[in-house]
Amino acid sequence: MGGVTAAGPGEAPVVAAPAQPTGYAGLATRVVSFTVDAAIITVVDVIIGVGAALILSLLHIPHDLRTILAVIGAVIYAIGSIAYFAIFWSTTGQTPGARLMQIQVLTADLGPVKPKRALVRCVGVILAALPLFIGFVPILYDSRRRGFQDQFAHTVVVEAPGPSIAEVSRAKKRAIYEASRRPVSERDALDG
Repeated sequence: MGGVTAAGPGEAPVVAAPAQPTGYAGLATRVVSFTVDAAIITVVDVIIGVGAALILSLLHIPHDLRTILAVIGAVIYAIGSIAYFAIFWSTTGQTPGARLMQIQVLTADLGPVKPKRALVRCVGVILAALPLFIGFVPILYDSRRRGFQDQFAHTVVVEAPGPSIAEVSRAKKRAIYEASRRPVSERDALDG
């Protein structure tokens, strides 16, 4: 696991990232990660859908317009789902599900994923799932655990062990405690 070091007053604790990934993520880990992400997307969409349905139930809208609104809602759902993955992959390399499972999406040369590559990977995931999820089978035997989407977008999914929430919380509390124990004159010198 990466270490957490205390920081000075007014600074966030520093979380040391591992220098090299410890290994490639397998199929079971990815399935659990995706299930968590799908649950998050579904809960958000259900809340939005129920809100929209309640609003539409108060209005007298013709049937044809309701059909058009349903199609628009489905398109927004698809775009929102793609944006969810693309934004997380291109900013931190981790969706909330991936963070929970401590895995990360990186380029094949272990660099950060850019937005264009994240969108290409989203397309790859869809293409991998279409023929009865056959595009995910290579994860079981590929030396770098790459599925079709990874080969298509030139990415890998690596183990990314990081500090737990408890470790980060302890580091923050330790930094605040250490800052409060400094003499007043030393704190004033640091602030000024």
